Amino acid sequence: MPEVIFPGPEGRLEGRYHPQKEKDAPIAIVLHPHPQFGGTMNNKVVYNLHYAFYNMGFTVLRFNFRGVGRSQGEYDQGIGELSDAASALDYLQSMNNNSKHCWVAGFSFGAWIGMQLLMRRPEITGFISVSPPANMYDFSFLAPCPSSGLIINGSSDRVAPPADTTSLVGKLHEQKGITITHNEVEGADHFFQDRHMDTLMTDVTDYVKRRLTENTR
Repeated sequence: MPEVIFPGPEGRLEGRYHPQKEKDAPIAIVLHPHPQFGGTMNNKVVYNLHYAFYNMGFTVLRFNFRGVGRSQGEYDQGIGELSDAASALDYLQSMNNNSKHCWVAGFSFGAWIGMQLLMRRPEITGFISVSPPANMYDFSFLAPCPSSGLIINGSSDRVAPPADTTSLVGKLHEQKGITITHNEVEGADHFFQDRHMDTLMTDVTDYVKRRLTENTR
């Protein structure tokens, strides 16, 4: 999988880009957890999400936010990281301008950034939010949420307690025109250790495959 360096708002950003042979393949970006708590694009959940999308026929890009790995700049409270994600999507689209589907997937802090990107970019047709930290960040900007998606968390998550995720999903369920699917993986912690990772990837794959056949937002 080729390493790529592409321009971000604060200098170069480092990524891994995995293209399909088909020129009109759907595209997806994958966003990593919090840079100040060891989050990188090689996080296990991020890595597995990347390959899940690739194996479903997506051209995929995952990358390091500013100040992580070889990406230039420094941590910016999520504001700059959102700009980084927008730059990553620009880069991905510039090389795949025939793509009919555009997805964003994020884990933890990356899920928060991904949901904000969703609000800015109407071309995003679906999203995956894994362990969204609804206890730490305000998700009220999702008014209305512009796209259907999957929110998935573990029932034993101590970093982002399930009750907060359920509350977030409840608010999103009140919105019309989109469908938010919520899966809670029994016994899984924030990081979906061991066998829970397989359950997570199966749930994600089943959901995305279903959505691609429905052609709905």
